[in-house]
Amino acid sequence: MSIAPSPAAQPVLRRRRAGLGFAVCLAALALAGCQSRGGPGDITGSIGRSQPAQPRTAADWQAERDGWGKRYDADPKDRNAAFFYARALRATEQHAQALAILQNAVLVHQDDRELLGAYGRSLADNGRLREADEVLSRAHSPERPDWRILSAQGTVADQLGEHERAQQLYQAALKLAPNEPTVMSNFGLSLALSRNLPEAERILRQAASAPGADARVRQNLVLVLGLQGRFGEAEGIARQDQSPAEAAATIAYLKRSVSQRNSWDLLKGKPKAQQAAKPVAQGPEAVPGPDQG
Repeated sequence: MSIAPSPAAQPVLRRRRAGLGFAVCLAALALAGCQSRGGPGDITGSIGRSQPAQPRTAADWQAERDGWGKRYDADPKDRNAAFFYARALRATEQHAQALAILQNAVLVHQDDRELLGAYGRSLADNGRLREADEVLSRAHSPERPDWRILSAQGTVADQLGEHERAQQLYQAALKLAPNEPTVMSNFGLSLALSRNLPEAERILRQAASAPGADARVRQNLVLVLGLQGRFGEAEGIARQDQSPAEAAATIAYLKRSVSQRNSWDLLKGKPKAQQAAKPVAQGPEAVPGPDQG
């Protein structure tokens, strides 16, 4: 989930992907939190096994989508073609098409847990949260737990409003992947959704200082600081990834939003009814990186 930019700020914020799309990645809430579209997944975590060294651009994802799409069209039963094509579709927000491809793929490759995990995340992308929860629970086993799947399950639980369960899942994921910034970011956002802002801030600061933390993690920290009215600190962190003008626009929007009674909707990704701008969705698998999520 992300903060929706005001109409006036949109032209400025579109110039950089790190913009106002505060990854309250519920999708990552996503990897941790979230990933400004670096691939599909949960920011905050990703379901795929591999992640690129650097976040991919929209052009990168489009090229991957086109390349894998041709291979998939030649052989829809090709496991890798289905997996990577769907991942690229998720990264380019073609969620319904990605879901259809993964649904067919899991029928053909019934024992492929990585495909099942991607299918679960895709269900969540399409708002089918209860189904996503059930599918993700089958994408790994107690004997062979996968921290990425646990993190993805946590983001789904948070979207369902089951924050205590989500936090238990993030803690389990962190036992397998200590100090993983995407999981810590999701954990921090879940705590914020539970209105435990001091602990959310502590976890997000830890996530932001961890190796591998990206702009999405820092943006989540900016959001939590803003919810506490600490705009000066928030702007300083925002400037790590934005120009001074962009950071100022971000904080100005945050100030206006936090002054409203429903400022907690910033975390839930629900803009005020009268607000014209739609929330900016965070990328899929973590893209969650194409899988972070």
